[in-house]
Amino acid sequence: MDQTDKSPAQPHPHAYAAIDLGTNNCRMLVARPYGDGFRVVDSFSRIVRLGEGVAAKGRLGEDAIKRTINALKVCNAKIKSIKAKRVRAIATEACRRADNGPEFLARVKEESGLDLETITAQEEASLTLAGCSPLLNKNTEHALVFDIGGGSTEVLWIDTSNPLDPKALDVISLPHGVVTLTEEFSGRTNHGESYEQIVALIDKGLADFDQKHAISQAVSDGRVQMLGTSGTVTTLGALHLGLERYDRSKIDGLDLRFEHITSVVDHLGSLSGDERRRNPCVGPKRSDLIMAGCAVLDAVCRRWPVGSLVVADRGIREGLLLSLMALDGIHIQRSPHEGSGCRS
Repeated sequence: MDQTDKSPAQPHPHAYAAIDLGTNNCRMLVARPYGDGFRVVDSFSRIVRLGEGVAAKGRLGEDAIKRTINALKVCNAKIKSIKAKRVRAIATEACRRADNGPEFLARVKEESGLDLETITAQEEASLTLAGCSPLLNKNTEHALVFDIGGGSTEVLWIDTSNPLDPKALDVISLPHGVVTLTEEFSGRTNHGESYEQIVALIDKGLADFDQKHAISQAVSDGRVQMLGTSGTVTTLGALHLGLERYDRSKIDGLDLRFEHITSVVDHLGSLSGDERRRNPCVGPKRSDLIMAGCAVLDAVCRRWPVGSLVVADRGIREGLLLSLMALDGIHIQRSPHEGSGCRS
């Protein structure tokens, strides 16, 4: 968190912990209230690919389960060492989709000690909004907020007319994310026919949502801002800035113009798999997924040509932390935090 307060603030004695288990990543933040925000005291992020093969088989695979539980054990050890007062651990699309999701939750409890719960797409979107809302420009009537996940993509249509209380008017959850799309298209997601097929698939899923709320007309009238939170968007932001290594402080809140997105995506599409793996802002664990994410982002930008988007390296975890703190009567006015080092 950028601490600019003149009066000395004392960290709150109690810590709060949030775990977001997605289709691709397992991520944790532990934080203490501090001033009018909060300060992160520990964090963890590991790509576990829990949803590997779920789209085809309808079940979580044993290898993916083992990888995930090992990551969750690390999280719980950290949480216990800090003695967090409140903990919430949530799972999203992979567990919603998998036939053996309930059995997996029971196994997580038995082997890691964590109470993991599967939340709805609607609650997932609500938590994302809570975590990202400090980055919204309150002088615009509406906002489109999207999260490109491993197994799904959520798009929120937000009323920002009340600067103090942005409201989600509606949300759509498409059953397509970077992991499921990469598997569906057998890894062939570079620029070309498969890439355009993904764009068309996502666009088709957005069409009714667009028409229902007259979003395209509002975009045309200049009444809409856009905010994106996902590994795809944060990675593109880092590549646009030419960073030698990912730096959250330079990415969170970055204004990224569509022409810059197009330039970076064109560059990524021209690289070989090895070249993407060697890029420090992409890395070996994202290299095979990044182009599927680019295609989803491309579809969103083509349908709603706002012209620029705000990059958010925050989301569900921050929303979880704010809700946990609120249970104890602690209402945070802003949620930026010091170097978690973890990408959304």
